[in-house]
Amino acid sequence: MELGPRGAAVIVATITSLSWTGLASAPEDTSISADDLRRDVFILSSDEMGGRLVGTAGNQQAAEFIAERYAQLGLTPVGVDGSYRHTFELIVPRLGPDGRLRIQRDNQTSSYTSGNDFFPERFSGTGEAEGRLVFVGFGISAPELGHDDYYETDVSNRIVIMLDHEPGEQDPESPFDGDVLSEYARPVRKALEAQRRGASAVLLVADIHNHPTTSSLKERQSDVWPRNLNRVPDYQLGAWVSKLRLPVLRISTDLADRLLAKNHASLATVTRQAETPGGMTPIETQNIVVDMAATVLRDYVPEHNVVGLIEGTDPLLKDEWIIISAHYDHEGTTANGIFNGADDNASGVAGLLEIAEAYTLAAAHGHKPKRSILLAAWNAEERGLLGAWAYTERPLTPLKRTVAVINMDMIGRKEEIPENGGQRFLGLKPQTAQSNANTVNLLGYSYSDDLRAAAEAANVETGLELRFKYDESRSNLLRRSDHWPFLTLGIPALFVHTGLHPDYHTERDRPETLDYEKMSRVVRLIHELSWNLAQSDTRPLLN
Repeated sequence: MELGPRGAAVIVATITSLSWTGLASAPEDTSISADDLRRDVFILSSDEMGGRLVGTAGNQQAAEFIAERYAQLGLTPVGVDGSYRHTFELIVPRLGPDGRLRIQRDNQTSSYTSGNDFFPERFSGTGEAEGRLVFVGFGISAPELGHDDYYETDVSNRIVIMLDHEPGEQDPESPFDGDVLSEYARPVRKALEAQRRGASAVLLVADIHNHPTTSSLKERQSDVWPRNLNRVPDYQLGAWVSKLRLPVLRISTDLADRLLAKNHASLATVTRQAETPGGMTPIETQNIVVDMAATVLRDYVPEHNVVGLIEGTDPLLKDEWIIISAHYDHEGTTANGIFNGADDNASGVAGLLEIAEAYTLAAAHGHKPKRSILLAAWNAEERGLLGAWAYTERPLTPLKRTVAVINMDMIGRKEEIPENGGQRFLGLKPQTAQSNANTVNLLGYSYSDDLRAAAEAANVETGLELRFKYDESRSNLLRRSDHWPFLTLGIPALFVHTGLHPDYHTERDRPETLDYEKMSRVVRLIHELSWNLAQSDTRPLLN
């Protein structure tokens, strides 16, 4: 039995540092069975649920199934109005008329054309603005990283122009994430920061020094505002976008170059200056006044996560929560067939329900956790982790009381990466299913040595081969499931994942393809880990 690179010494250290109550199995661990998992996966990934696409009847049917099971198991409803629903809003934007952009220089006014020179972003507010222009580099304020593109410049009632992405995008040693964009690069976050600082509007432009072959403005607009509606809307998260009032326009690189030329600079020059460590000093343009407007209509779509609580018993620790989670949405139905999503992620939801049942059975025999445990089935994961992000915006208990998150996503197969698998397997080394018969990947390990060690200790009972290899992979797997919002907010979190395979995100991801015996051991591992975390006198820390 392989216990990971640090072996038995880690387990001893874990017991000492986290004060485990022993390494005996979590109560009712043996109730987690391959047959029960198979039953639930077949229900959740049935054709009747139509692929569980957010916004469809099948998605709602899946949510009702999970809530009914929570009720049968006696989980405490902690959602809205005493239900199992944690509600949030998605927004489907619609481009309105009335967009404009006029530039006044030296008492001469030029008007620019929507589609050729500018267009509103999908997250833009509706409104008008007029003011002088200030270039603020990437528009990022990250004092915890020693970076501030605003420096000490007052941008009140100004229109700020900023670049896409972030400094050090090509630098693995960047204080940001390097190679892979961090949350600081998310455009809506940049716009909200500008609004917080009193700006009246935002102009976005491509960072041509990092992306010299970026698509034209017309091509980009056709992606952002397609003429023919997509099968799945490009949802925006209401918790973010509803806060944004100011208009946000994307402008062409040619227009940005002309605006900056007035200051004897060029877009190429200032984009390089924006890479200044710690942030560049903003550039206030001279004798330029911008007059702009955007109209973006917002259709609000109510959605919800499904949440149930196992209440802790310790007078002090019960207010601290552990979250065990999995997403229940998938990709729906296309002309090619139903995307049943058995592994992605009926497998994780089935694991969630089995763990809930184990805790219920244990409670019936007088064994209850000290800390409380939230069982969370997230929605809209496939649309950008939106259900989990929504929870972090409106948590059911303050996030500082969340001890750890254990997230299950695709836990029912053997990792299989084909030769020349294409973009879907970018950064992953070819490997066979046979070579991964007993393996499970844990991601998020590099953020918390404590949580990694706790997982290795819990694995003594299950004997799986734990692999810790994808936190820094070009596959970006670390950010592709619902643990990620919690990690970014400083909460220890693990992503439990048996790996991608050729059926991933295809209509071939059906329930008969899963390995339910292996899956039962993966779920027992998570149950054991959650129990140990709930019983420990101390919390896992971030590195």
